[in-house]
Amino acid sequence: MKYTASTPEEYIEQLPVERKTVIEKLRAIILENLPEEFEEQLSYGMLGYVVPHAIYPPGYHVKPELPLPFINLASQKNYIALYHSGIYADKNIMSWFVNEFPKHTAQKLDMGKSCIRFKKMDDIPYQLIGQLCTKMSAESWIALYEQNIKK
Repeated sequence: MKYTASTPEEYIEQLPVERKTVIEKLRAIILENLPEEFEEQLSYGMLGYVVPHAIYPPGYHVKPELPLPFINLASQKNYIALYHSGIYADKNIMSWFVNEFPKHTAQKLDMGKSCIRFKKMDDIPYQLIGQLCTKMSAESWIALYEQNIKK
């Protein structure tokens, strides 16, 4: 779904009530657990957590004027989506997450390359998402990005 917002707060304000509560809780968990060097902003029309240009001046290889994306959080038409670039780029984090997921929820893991989809709003593994946010620093994300993704 497309939202016209210029701040994370405006994005959240436009959400349907049942989505707003979930996004607010996920946002709080991300902000509480993500290393401080990441910054929150609107990114690609979603809540975004990026490595700012002050830390990584080259920015995102596809659009260098944008900071390096790391996590995005969005309310999509049929689900809440958490996009985590590190899970896509690091096989160890991916394996850890896939193994831990069933320990935290009865929901079946619905995942693309970096997108984790939550269709049931009442069974989101918040604690696991918090743990996932602690698995990579901006420095380690930059190194992994340069090694595996940036060409």
